[in-house]
Amino acid sequence: MSVLKFGWSEKSITPDKKISLAGQFAERISQYVEKPLTVTAMAVDSGEDHVVLVSCDLGSTGYSLVKAVRENIAGKIPGLDPMKVVLSAIHTHTGPVYPSTRRLPEAVGTGSKFMLQDILPAGKKYVEKENISANPEIATKQEVMELLVKQISAAVAEAWENRKPGSFINAFGRAVVGMCRRATYSDGSAQMWGDTNTAMFVGLEGGNDSGIELLYVFDEAKKLTGIVANLACPAQCVQHRLFVSPDFWGEVKMLLRKHFGEEIFLLAQCSAAGDQCPVDLVRWVEPESDLNDPNCKRNNPPKRKADPSMFDLAGMRKTGKRIAREIIDVYEEGLDEAQVDVEFKHVVEDMMLPLRRTTMTEVAAAKRAIKEYLDDKEGDVDYNDAANLQRHLGVLRRAAVQETVEVLPTEVHILRMGTIAIATNPFELFLDYGNQIKARSLAEQTFLIQLCCGAEGYLPTKKAEEGGHYSAFIASGQVGHIGGEQLVRQTLQEINDMFR
Repeated sequence: MSVLKFGWSEKSITPDKKISLAGQFAERISQYVEKPLTVTAMAVDSGEDHVVLVSCDLGSTGYSLVKAVRENIAGKIPGLDPMKVVLSAIHTHTGPVYPSTRRLPEAVGTGSKFMLQDILPAGKKYVEKENISANPEIATKQEVMELLVKQISAAVAEAWENRKPGSFINAFGRAVVGMCRRATYSDGSAQMWGDTNTAMFVGLEGGNDSGIELLYVFDEAKKLTGIVANLACPAQCVQHRLFVSPDFWGEVKMLLRKHFGEEIFLLAQCSAAGDQCPVDLVRWVEPESDLNDPNCKRNNPPKRKADPSMFDLAGMRKTGKRIAREIIDVYEEGLDEAQVDVEFKHVVEDMMLPLRRTTMTEVAAAKRAIKEYLDDKEGDVDYNDAANLQRHLGVLRRAAVQETVEVLPTEVHILRMGTIAIATNPFELFLDYGNQIKARSLAEQTFLIQLCCGAEGYLPTKKAEEGGHYSAFIASGQVGHIGGEQLVRQTLQEINDMFR
C-alpha cells in the first residue's frame, strides 16, 4: 500500500509547416490548424513502481516512435524506467504522417500505394491527388518524427519532475459517441461504412459502448489537477478534412478548461473500438463536401432528421460537448471518497500472439484479381485503385511474411491502481474483445487502452473475418480472431491475478 505521487505535463506537437495528414487512402495536405495537437503525460509513482501514461493527438503511436522516445529518455531521468513509459494515440485522422514502423519490420512491407506502384504495367503510373512527395511547404516525415520525439520526451520528463503526493477518484459516465461502423447483409457479407439504405441490409455487426471510464486526480489540498477519460471510440469525426485537429478531444479539453480552469489537464484514452466510429450508419446524414473515400459513397441518400454529419465540424462540436458535459456532470453530482493509500503494480509483458495466416488458394485468387483489375483499368491509377486492391495486395504481403514469422511479440501493460485496472494493447481492437475483458475483470473498473505502444492494425472478431471487407481483411492487421481470443485470456489472467 502506498500514497501515490502524480505529475502532469502538456506539450505542443503541432508542426510549424503544413503536414501530410495520416489515415486515409486519399492523400491530404493540411490547409490550416483547427486546434493545436498536443501530448499529455501523467506520471504516477508509488515509490516502488511507476508509470507515465502519455496520450498523443496522433493516429497511432507506432513502434518506431515508442522506441525512439524511450531511447531518447534512457538514463536522463533518474528513477524512471523507459519501459514504464506508455504511449497511446487518440486515433485522429487529422494529425501528421511520420515514419511509423511495426514491431516486426519484416511483417510490415510497404503500404498499398507503394506495393501498387511496384507492380504497375509499363506505361501506367500512380498519380497523387495532392502534391505530397515533392513539396517543400510540407513538413517531411523525418521533421515530424524529430518534433514528436523531442516534445513527447519533454512531456514525460516534466510530468516525472512534477510528481507530488495526491489522490484520485474513479468514476463512471455515459455519453453516446461510438457506434458500430460495419453493416451486415443478407448474403452474409459485411462492409465498413456500408450502405444501410438497401433491402439487403440486415443490421450492424456489433454493438456499442457508451460508457466513459473516468479518473479525477487531486493534489494534497484536494484540488482537481487533471482528468483521465477513457472512451470506446476513435477521434474521427472530421477524419477526411484538410486541417490539423485533435478532433472531438480538442473540443472536450477546451470546454473542460472553460469550466474547471485553464490549468486542468486532460488525458484522453481510446478503449477497444476497432469497429466503432462516431457516425450513425442507420441515420446517415450526408457530409457537407466530398470525403474522397470510396467506402463512404452514397447514391442519392434520403434526408434524415438526426445529428449533424459526424464527418463535419458541427458533428465534432456536438460530440465534444456531449463528452465534456458528462464529465462535468459526474464531477458535480458528487464523487466517492478519494483513494489515497492504495495498492499499485505495473506489469510489462510481451504476449506472443499468432500471426494471421493466408492460404495458397487465397494467394492465387489475389494474384488473379490484381492482374484482371490492372488489365481492365484504363489510364493511370490513384488512391481509389490502392483502396480497391488493398485486400489483394495484403494477401501477397502476408504470404511472404508468414514464410519466416509465426508470432507477433505484442507489448502489453497491465496495471493495478487501487480498485481500478488498466490494460493496453497495440491494436484497433474490436469492441467485443474489450467487452469480454471488462465483463470478466475482477477490478471495480477497467480502463482499456488500444493503439498503445505500437500500431499493429485491426484485430477483428471471427464474425468480422467471415463478413470480410476493410478492417477484417488480412491486409488490415497482423493478428486474427485466434490471437484476439488469446489476448483476452492472457489480459484477464494478468488483471485478475492482481485482484485475487
